Amino acid sequence: MVLDRPLRIGTRGSPLALAQARETAARLVAAHPGLPAPELVPIKTTGDRIQDRTLAEAGGKGLFTKELDEALLDNRVDLAVHSMKDVPTRLCDGTELFALLPREDPRDAWFARDKVSTLLTLPAGSVVGTASLRRQALVLHARPDLRVVPLRGNVQTRLAKLDAGDVDATLLAVAGLNRLGHAELIQHALDPTELLPAVAQGAVGCVARAGDETVAALLAALDCAATRQRVEAERALLTVLDGSCRTPIAALAMLVDGRLILDGLVASPDGARVFQTRKEGPAAHAAAIGEEAGFALKAQMPADLFLA
Repeated sequence: MVLDRPLRIGTRGSPLALAQARETAARLVAAHPGLPAPELVPIKTTGDRIQDRTLAEAGGKGLFTKELDEALLDNRVDLAVHSMKDVPTRLCDGTELFALLPREDPRDAWFARDKVSTLLTLPAGSVVGTASLRRQALVLHARPDLRVVPLRGNVQTRLAKLDAGDVDATLLAVAGLNRLGHAELIQHALDPTELLPAVAQGAVGCVARAGDETVAALLAALDCAATRQRVEAERALLTVLDGSCRTPIAALAMLVDGRLILDGLVASPDGARVFQTRKEGPAAHAAAIGEEAGFALKAQMPADLFLA
């Protein structure tokens, strides 16, 4: 399928968001010979403007997608590229998730200022910087003797603050570092048994207007079936828990010989209480497995969990 004009790809303006949008553009051109090179349309989101507090304090999920959704519905862009971990479980009315790119490494990367200490060997009383409630809760669960403080900004900003001594350690997504071409910076990639990743971490999604058959057909060639199954399971778990950035929730689905294995976790923000589950079944039943895991966690959770 060939268009007579470039597709307009809406994206946040951060280095990582632009790298993901460029990857999407390159995949579209490779899948559709003759397609004009897409045009990137950077859009500043509410989440980009807020740098003085955590996303949980600012209102949770949707802060990185609202303006991109508006641009789609106003026909200022033809599709929007998102980090799926930032996308609310309920998409904006009038939009649809048409493609998920092959998932990158979903793990968290650990960085210590001394470049030696790990989560378990960091000296007592050390300060870990992160704006993620999930990372905060799981760090404190493993090491209640540490102190966690908010740390916002892109990869370069956070690593600069680490080098300056503002914090003793921080965490970043391995996927983001890989996509930015900075894999060499990773000091230690945490095994999911050490720190379970965020829902859909490492996955990139392409959203367009519902009913736009032309864009849907172009994006269909980019959709990774394995990634979609994994993300569907993780997001189904999140939907059952009605999770947001205010909730420390983690999940990771893996595919093994046609079966999907899903690990899920909910924690109190202070890390004192952690509830976990594992569910598995045929990969074709990904969403049902996710829902089952969500209800299993919900059954374990006390009513006051998120008041901690």
